[in-house]
Amino acid sequence: MTDRVVLAYSGGLDTSVAIGWIGEATGAEVVAVAVDVGQGGENLETIRERALACGAVEAYVADARDEFAAEYCMPALAANALYMDRYPLVSALSRPVIVKHLVRAARQFGAGVVAHGCTGKGNDQVRFEVSITSLAPDLRCLAPVRDLALTRAAAIDYAERKSLPIETTKSSPFSIDQNVWGRAVETGFLEDIWNGPTKDVYTYTDDPGFPPVEDEVVIQFSVGVPVSIDGLAVTPLQAIQELNRRAGAQGVGRLDMVEDRLVGIKSREVYEAPGAMALIEAHRDLEGVTLERELARFKRVVGGRWAELVYDGLWFSPLKRALDGFIASTQEHVSGEIRMTLHGGRAVVTGRRSETSLYDFNLATYDEGDSYDQSNARGFIEVFGMQSKLAAARDARLGRGTAL
Repeated sequence: MTDRVVLAYSGGLDTSVAIGWIGEATGAEVVAVAVDVGQGGENLETIRERALACGAVEAYVADARDEFAAEYCMPALAANALYMDRYPLVSALSRPVIVKHLVRAARQFGAGVVAHGCTGKGNDQVRFEVSITSLAPDLRCLAPVRDLALTRAAAIDYAERKSLPIETTKSSPFSIDQNVWGRAVETGFLEDIWNGPTKDVYTYTDDPGFPPVEDEVVIQFSVGVPVSIDGLAVTPLQAIQELNRRAGAQGVGRLDMVEDRLVGIKSREVYEAPGAMALIEAHRDLEGVTLERELARFKRVVGGRWAELVYDGLWFSPLKRALDGFIASTQEHVSGEIRMTLHGGRAVVTGRRSETSLYDFNLATYDEGDSYDQSNARGFIEVFGMQSKLAAARDARLGRGTAL
């Protein structure tokens, strides 16, 4: 039986050329796998037909938008996951769902190798290959751009010589990756970190300096998942799409940062994630009224570690699975409504209500109806400050007190 390679296929120049390039370099048949995670562009049938026209023996296509939103974006929302406290894991979240379909196709079509189009400098090569071998340790990985010297110039020359049905002249100055959770832009003039982004960098968001009238939105959550917007029921995918539209119109979710790549390189990245950032802000605020203080404090630590694991390509790792269990348990009471104002690049919470809230008006108020017994405070402060008081007395006795 002829060896087969499953190739993560986007429909673009590099992966279209890679079909024949891999065949010539390895003698294997290529099965193209295209996965829709909300990146837009051409439909899956068009991509499937192009893969076959470029020499693929099979073409596996999957509409994974709902799967991606429910099983990957919603856990990230539950974790309030922001790598380096800023980046909502736009690209990192999509890799494990793509890998899941790559492995499924490899089993279906009898392939022993899975190929991807990543370079040797970025995070994605790690995310793909670690995820592949985590799900299927018997599969081998191949990266044509990295391992078979498939440069852009070589790809254009190959496509023209073979008359492949793919555009070879259009070349964006940027490297772009996008899905329903957001959009990532890098390279080109952005590599000079003093250069500011120009208007053509952005697609998901409008200029926050010239916003339309402010937009008020009410998001209802059930067990940490958005279930309605302004009273209309939504799926996770619909919630993200609606807030991409409305928050994007207000310029919400633009990020420009230098981030620490897993491979040790610092990289300048520009992100747009209007729906993700608005949902995280709303979800985090609702947790503020429904999570007990110590649980909330520790969850912030866990959420940060969760984001690092996902960024590093360890979605299927034992630690990530264990943290999933903890985070899921914290969402038991995260139900209620958040009212937000979207305007001029900001998503600001203006109201919250929940039947599982820990906020007690009668304890919090300073007006009539106050049920808090303030006489309890004196003894509490004495006990709470006891260790600090004893340490200060010791230091004074030894002449090591704080200088005034």
